[in-house]
Amino acid sequence: MDPGGDFMMGTDEQEAYPVERPAVKRHVEGFYMDETEVTNAEFKKFVDATGYVTIAEKKPEWEEMKKQLPPNTPKPADSLLQAGSLVFVAPDQPVDTRDISNWWKWTPGASWKHPEGPGTDLQGRMDHPVVHIAYDDALAYAKWAGKRLPTEAEWEYAARGGLTEKRYSWGDELRPQGKFMANTFQGRFPNGNQGKDGFMGTAPVKNFPANDFGLYDIIGNVWEMTDDWFDAIKFQRLTGNAPKLDANMNQCYNPTNPYAKERVIKGGSFLCSDNYCINYRPSARQGHAYDSGSSNVGFRCVQDTPSKTLGMK
Repeated sequence: MDPGGDFMMGTDEQEAYPVERPAVKRHVEGFYMDETEVTNAEFKKFVDATGYVTIAEKKPEWEEMKKQLPPNTPKPADSLLQAGSLVFVAPDQPVDTRDISNWWKWTPGASWKHPEGPGTDLQGRMDHPVVHIAYDDALAYAKWAGKRLPTEAEWEYAARGGLTEKRYSWGDELRPQGKFMANTFQGRFPNGNQGKDGFMGTAPVKNFPANDFGLYDIIGNVWEMTDDWFDAIKFQRLTGNAPKLDANMNQCYNPTNPYAKERVIKGGSFLCSDNYCINYRPSARQGHAYDSGSSNVGFRCVQDTPSKTLGMK
């Protein structure tokens, strides 16, 4: 159980990304959090019990897709509207890192059962985190399990493991005494993965040390979904340095994509590297489309404590 309390959320580090600043004092009540990310084995139990079909396994609906695109965006050919998901495919040479299409490929047939697309499966990966999960898929699993998704504040409080304003979940050094503490990307992203931590993709859960709250892979491995809408200037709003969002507006604010409907993801993944995406830190945060998944995003669940469930202080 995470005991709850006050903590500093976000960071004042100038080396961090602007969406993480400034640090702001927040409070969370006590809660229980899963030790690990939801695994393929756990998600399979849910699917076997309920017959649930994930969003990645369904043909996209243009009427829903166009809500997140600029007005008058032409409809793609029906042949392109196929069930699938985004898969990381490492290029074989250095590429322009400003263009994510150099490594993210829309792959028809990719889903939690087929992580790299048709012809791939979960053999040997049942203890790896489930991926290609959209927000509604995670909600459905959490409800079935009698749990819920964490808020962004709960997730970050848990990831910090009781440490105060440390850069990482375990302290201020990325690899203390040269030890790998999380599954990240060693080498020059996206084509130079050296796999020095033992993994080129996802890793089995509990392969790296737990933080001081007993949580495994809270950093690295896969990004983890939270229940909060992404707001790029959330902490500026909380400190009164930016106007509050109008309740009637889109509660997601991403200035680079005004039509976005994104939820906050936390913790970084096996694709975060020193030269590109330094998001293997508790304060790191990104927006992720609520209605789609990818090969580096998963989730873990939380539960309220009994006293909170009963409305007690």
